[in-house]
Amino acid sequence: MNTLGNILWFLLGGFIVALIYYIIGLLLCITIIGIPFGIQLFKFGSYAIWPFGHKIVDRPDQPSCLSVVMNIIWIVTGWWEIAMIHLIFGCILCITIVGIPFGMQHFKMIVPALVPFGKSIV
Repeated sequence: MNTLGNILWFLLGGFIVALIYYIIGLLLCITIIGIPFGIQLFKFGSYAIWPFGHKIVDRPDQPSCLSVVMNIIWIVTGWWEIAMIHLIFGCILCITIVGIPFGMQHFKMIVPALVPFGKSIV
């Protein structure tokens, strides 16, 4: 079931979402200051391509002072909008029965989109 869900997700927009994450991540990696933020967007991109069968969990050594500071910088610089986009798409997709699994995947992406540092994909 995960394979079918991943294939449908990929064909129905997951590729575009991942591509946007990768392009913005590459742009952020141009500067030294943006590298940690770009790496987080690469994580989002890899999760956005094949979200079914994966989950995002806190790393065992978290929360650390550095991850808390980086998450605050992430929120203050406007990246909370990614979480809002996932919330809106999740609500829209959950209107129909067929869209509920895809909406749930968007809902799972809200927390790491809001506070990405200290998370890992399993």
